[in-house]
Amino acid sequence: MKNRLTIIMLFAIIFSACENDLNVLPKDKISKEDFLSNKKYAAEVVNSAYNQLLNFEMYSFAWIGITSITSDDADKGSSDGDAGTDKDKLDKLAFDPTLRSFNDIWKQRYAGIYRCNEGIYYLGQVELDAALKARFIGELKFLRAMFYFDLVRCFGGVPVIADKIDFKNEELVNQVVYTRKTKEESYIQIEKDLKDAITALPIQYGSADLGRVTKGAAQGLLSKVYLYQKKWNDAYVMSGNVISSKKYNLLSDYAKVWREVGENGLESLFEIQATLGKGVNGYTDVQSGRGTPDHGWGFNTPSSNLANAYEPGDKRREATIMFTGQVLWDGFQTPTSGWTNPRYNYKAYQSRTAESWDDNKGETAKNIRILKYSDVLLIRSEAAFQMANKTEALIQVNKIRTRAGLDTLTSVTLNQIYKERRLEMAMEHERWFDIVRTGQASTALTAVGQVFVMGKHELFPIPEEQITLSKGLLTQNPNY
Repeated sequence: MKNRLTIIMLFAIIFSACENDLNVLPKDKISKEDFLSNKKYAAEVVNSAYNQLLNFEMYSFAWIGITSITSDDADKGSSDGDAGTDKDKLDKLAFDPTLRSFNDIWKQRYAGIYRCNEGIYYLGQVELDAALKARFIGELKFLRAMFYFDLVRCFGGVPVIADKIDFKNEELVNQVVYTRKTKEESYIQIEKDLKDAITALPIQYGSADLGRVTKGAAQGLLSKVYLYQKKWNDAYVMSGNVISSKKYNLLSDYAKVWREVGENGLESLFEIQATLGKGVNGYTDVQSGRGTPDHGWGFNTPSSNLANAYEPGDKRREATIMFTGQVLWDGFQTPTSGWTNPRYNYKAYQSRTAESWDDNKGETAKNIRILKYSDVLLIRSEAAFQMANKTEALIQVNKIRTRAGLDTLTSVTLNQIYKERRLEMAMEHERWFDIVRTGQASTALTAVGQVFVMGKHELFPIPEEQITLSKGLLTQNPNY
């Protein structure tokens, strides 16, 4: 799929004032029924939802800001005078409903949900091989679940739209589009979509469809969804299903996980597929070295707190943090002076000499890892510990430590599992959510000079723009 995803613009923002149809073909040349009954065209409707992942406002600057710069793993970076729109405020936990990053996260995910809903509806109306139709719909349900999972982790309960909506029906729009469900109700829809996806999706694809959602990806995401709800047994069983499938494994070299050579490898359950000229817009550019030589904007720099958290000999440190005055894996010498910050996110680095490169910093061919096998092992470990199965918890943690070049443990505590999770997933946009869900946020952020306000900062504010569009029907989160 990396070479076959086609941009098809299904123009839609979920909070528009009118209904938009699937305008994906010239109306005078082919009917929608004929269009969608053709395997090739039906696949492109699904691809349009995947293409939503490439947007700058989706998994690039705003996502980096709210998931990483907010946490103790990273600082704003760039220069003192460059606010990055609102990244300076995110870095200081000065959350405000007017900040653009929160609105971008909200709008883009609902735009993705719209694409999924439209695709599911139209695919359901046409004649197509039953297994293929089920697979296509399963892919869309996975993506919809992933978008809702992002929203719930950020904002708590949100409006849940799981059908094609007639935007001319004002009463329906007010009831569905502008009315928040509870967090528990939101999770019900996420779980349903992922269970449906698991039933419909294949274990693997041929090379032409590499990168599409698989059964293992749906199982892995569902195990994480269970973990966030403290459904320990469900998380334990579902992560175990991924492990027992024997379709995944840890790469022997941790440093290669985020390089081009590691893309869609044994450790990958799901990645955003990028190609030259059709990359994840801005992802590499906004995190690359700022100054001379000019590699990028210089945001999201690993903190000294993170750099000092590793044990001596932990291979993950050098694979995660790019230091100035260092020779990188491809032979590039980072400057000892000339770059604004002393550290950058090595996992976002794209080599100009040893990987695909066309001198377009804005859209590199860097795939973004959304779900990895190491994540699943740590979900299994945490769930096992919470169920008093410390033997299993220890087994999974030691797999992670062995790959990192560390001695195995003879016993394990919950805090040790949390620490391994931090270091294994560092700079991968998990840290903020992890410290909030595990109750570590106040302590972790106090250590880096930030004040986490209990009863407020567990959720981000509902964007003011969305409340205004709803004419006040959308309710704000506490203490904003």
